[in-house]
Amino acid sequence: MVFAIIFCILFGYLFGCFSTGFFIGKIMKVDIRQYGSKSSGTTNALRTLGPRAGLLTLLGDMLKAIIAIVLIRLLILPEIFPEIENIRLLSLYTGLGVVIGHNYPVWLKFRGGKGIAATAGSMVAFDPLIIPFGLPVFIISVAITRYVSVGSLMIATMFPIWVIIRNPGNVHMLIVAIFYTIFAFIKHRSNIKRLMNGTENKLGQRVKIDNK
Repeated sequence: MVFAIIFCILFGYLFGCFSTGFFIGKIMKVDIRQYGSKSSGTTNALRTLGPRAGLLTLLGDMLKAIIAIVLIRLLILPEIFPEIENIRLLSLYTGLGVVIGHNYPVWLKFRGGKGIAATAGSMVAFDPLIIPFGLPVFIISVAITRYVSVGSLMIATMFPIWVIIRNPGNVHMLIVAIFYTIFAFIKHRSNIKRLMNGTENKLGQRVKIDNK
């Protein structure tokens, strides 16, 4: 089981290292890590490159988590570890690996995104039923506050709660889900400080790019 966990985390990490926002920025001749929040994630792509780039980044970062988890659950684990029974738990570890790879991609000197889109993709792949509950939580919290960071942290906080509701008594799953929340809060440290100071950027604010 330990080897299977390590394998799933590393497998997810490789997928997570595909930094969608960075590649889209390069196509547009912009390194978005040099602007705004210095992140290669969805929100900074939206503020730096516009709505289309932001949407593509969101979809790409969600899909890399979904694809990694689907491959693990349906193809790789049944083939390599046929004796493993707790595939749902290992899918959580795979998604966590994607988040870590997204946040700290080795080929970009560990300067990636903040992991929310990858977390959302992992949530959807783990349990699609979360969509009609999680999506309204995100939309309503952002609509009320105008802060994407608030919606992001709400989703990250919701995940372990959802896991324990859907898998009562499974402490192992809960612990893994809590790590998603921990990584989200770690990567949003600066956002939390700005929220407390009243200086956080609101939805719709754009970042000026030198070559645009």
